[in-house]
Amino acid sequence: MPRAEVAGIAPGGAVSATRSVDVDVQAPAAGACPETWTVGARLTPVSGEAFGADANLQAVASGTWVASGAQVVLPEAGTYALSADFYSHIAATTPWAVAINARLVNVTAGAPVGTNRRIQFGNINDGGGTVMALQNAGSLSTVLTVTGPTTIRVEGQRQYVGFNDSTQALLGGPRLGFVKVSD
Repeated sequence: MPRAEVAGIAPGGAVSATRSVDVDVQAPAAGACPETWTVGARLTPVSGEAFGADANLQAVASGTWVASGAQVVLPEAGTYALSADFYSHIAATTPWAVAINARLVNVTAGAPVGTNRRIQFGNINDGGGTVMALQNAGSLSTVLTVTGPTTIRVEGQRQYVGFNDSTQALLGGPRLGFVKVSD
């Protein structure tokens, strides 16, 4: 009588309730011994998201990266699609020129993921001394391959680039999500 034994672990997989691949075997009719069995597999993506607190970029020196609080753990080896969204806010007395940048960071490896992105730039030349505020929505996305559990977070940075510096600068409402796309 033929039989099937399932053994081994898929590349990047782990034996647990959160496996990333489901294998389906169609059972034969009772008492039957077919020559052909129907076996199928499908990716059951590991996924998650986290929301963080606003990052006050004004409280630190220009050019300093600040963790936003939006941080996730990619639970196992594999390739992941990462997406982050947030808004930036700059306020200052005119004239002023300030930028806000954002990036994803692999905390486990201590290195940026991909490149930094300019989220907002304000160059207000009105010499009237009025207080002006600008807000902008921003996002980051990339694909990342990791060899084991990995912590990723969103960071923001204020860059004072001339004229007067800002009086308020933040990266607000951060969200970071991931979906595993491959082992």
